[in-house]
Amino acid sequence: MNYLYLIIPVVLIFFAGIRIVRPTHRGLIERLGKYHFFAMPGFHWIIPVIDKLYLVNVTEQMVDAQPQEIITNDNLNASVDAQVYFRVKADEESVKGSTYRVNNYRLQIVSLARTTLRNIIGTLTLKSANSERGKINAELYKTLHNETQTWGIEIVRTELKEIDPPSDVQDTMNKVVKAENEKIAAIDSATAAETVADGIKRAKIKEAEGYKQSKILHAEGEAEAIKLVNEAADKYFVGNAQLLRKLEALETSLGSNAKIVIPTGTELVNIIGEMAGIVPIDLKKAKNT
Repeated sequence: MNYLYLIIPVVLIFFAGIRIVRPTHRGLIERLGKYHFFAMPGFHWIIPVIDKLYLVNVTEQMVDAQPQEIITNDNLNASVDAQVYFRVKADEESVKGSTYRVNNYRLQIVSLARTTLRNIIGTLTLKSANSERGKINAELYKTLHNETQTWGIEIVRTELKEIDPPSDVQDTMNKVVKAENEKIAAIDSATAAETVADGIKRAKIKEAEGYKQSKILHAEGEAEAIKLVNEAADKYFVGNAQLLRKLEALETSLGSNAKIVIPTGTELVNIIGEMAGIVPIDLKKAKNT
């Protein structure tokens, strides 16, 4: 029974001193207020009351710099907010630095980020601040990276969340953007109308050119026909050009049912008779018979 009084306190002290460090953390063990041991992930045992374990998260973390009013270089109040992503380095010196060299590094990072943003944006106009977000992020990252070197902190990245102008300025900017969009739409509409008109114009030109070409071809056809007629007249009616003209006049007259008086005995009568298959009668011989 006496042994039980000794074993029970020992067991209780043993279990009271058990500490488990997860892979996401590193531990700093202090003994009587003095740094004693660096605890890696796994099982650890400390002397209750005498030793104390401080856990430090070494995963990537994020702090919000909180929105703040910043006066830009053109005297406008802009609401600015940013986020900072960081992590405590996992080696012993860095973990010790995040605990012993800075008081509440999360709060310090927020304060430093806010101050840096005021210094950067205060030198820019509101328009340039909105158009140069990448430059602001780069400068913010550089400042935080340099200032936290001794803290055992690694700044992973910084992101500028918003740069919002005052409501009246925002309304004016929206109106300007709307006017520019309407202007662009009007220009596009005018360009489209011009394109349609140009297409109609080209179509009319093509139609006129086609009509012109058809007239030229028709005239060339008539000229060719006249040429063929002249060649035929020269070949088959050599010396009878006047007779050919008479035949053409006769053809035109017959087509219009006009009456024509042709003197008897003329060559034209003989030709018409031959074309009709009629042999002219000699009136003198007919009387004698």
